[in-house]
Amino acid sequence: MGYAALLKALIYKNMKNISYFSDLARELRDYPDLALVFGFHPLRLPQVENFSSFLADTDNDILQEVRNALVGQLIESGEIRGRYLSFDSTNIPVKVKENNLKTSVKDRFKKNRRPKGDPESRLGVMIHFPKPFQKKIRYFWGYRNFVLSDAWSELPLVEETRPANVVDSKIILPQLSRAKDQLGLEIGAVIADSALDSTKVLSFIIRDLKAKPYIARNRRREKDFPVSRSGNRICLAGFEMLYWGKYREGKRTRTKFVCPIIHSRKFREEHPYCPWMHPQFVKGTGCFAYRQVLDEDIRKQIAYGSKEFKKVYDLRSGSERIFSRLLELAMQNPNVRGLQAISNHCSIAHITVLLIALAAVKTGNKDKIRFVKSFLPAI
Repeated sequence: MGYAALLKALIYKNMKNISYFSDLARELRDYPDLALVFGFHPLRLPQVENFSSFLADTDNDILQEVRNALVGQLIESGEIRGRYLSFDSTNIPVKVKENNLKTSVKDRFKKNRRPKGDPESRLGVMIHFPKPFQKKIRYFWGYRNFVLSDAWSELPLVEETRPANVVDSKIILPQLSRAKDQLGLEIGAVIADSALDSTKVLSFIIRDLKAKPYIARNRRREKDFPVSRSGNRICLAGFEMLYWGKYREGKRTRTKFVCPIIHSRKFREEHPYCPWMHPQFVKGTGCFAYRQVLDEDIRKQIAYGSKEFKKVYDLRSGSERIFSRLLELAMQNPNVRGLQAISNHCSIAHITVLLIALAAVKTGNKDKIRFVKSFLPAI
């Protein structure tokens, strides 16, 4: 059975929001003309297992070639400019009994006990806010889909599915490199949330891409040890820590700061005890903290809080709308298991979104570029 016909049928499934392979197979039986359009032989229509096998056995690189070709055509049309890129990810829980809270499972979310239903899945974390300022954490077994998108057109450029325990910082740099080298984009800015506020990411954007990072500052990095006006760390007790030299660790240069009570006789005469009675003070060593030299040099180039920063960072909301459209295509409700099958499931959702956008451009309906079901006639 032809792979092209199966792919077309799965794209149609997304556009029609058909939930199950059995419903798709039934629709093809009920409408043989539709099956012929896809390329199926009228006497050899696909069964449920054909679709499952296609997703499980097809190399994801094949679907990535299709997706890249669509992105290339949208770049040529001028719809994707690639000056402002936004990075985000979404969770893909799989259908295993451990994720069904109505079932009784021992050690449901023990990370070393992988589900028998999908041993390739990994334990991930979902964070949502059921009420304002009320954070709720939920665990799940599954995968994550990482997407680098064009912020202006709100179209995905690069996507990749990995196990749920993989973090954003492991994916963003390779995706940015692909956008620059394979797609030939002249990247002007990269937008992301505070989870990617790291020296490595910022340095790559500024020095390698020659672009501007619009990444929210992660205040948790400064929570324990704020910085004084002179640039020294401030300890939990509110004392300015002492500069204790620079240390080289591989490619990193870090500045060390130490407890002023332990290391300064003059300071100790005025403040003989730590107000917090910190365990490090009790041990006689005192608190110490490090600060990366490159880290602060990089951040001095970013205009946090400026009108321009806020305006560009607001474009990140487009990533949420992209995932909303992808999830509407049942990307978050896979009927398959395993990394390759889930990767293909997500890639086909991306292909569907890009096909709709390309159809809108070619038919002169650019106002409908993000309307998933606009070009599907009623049957």
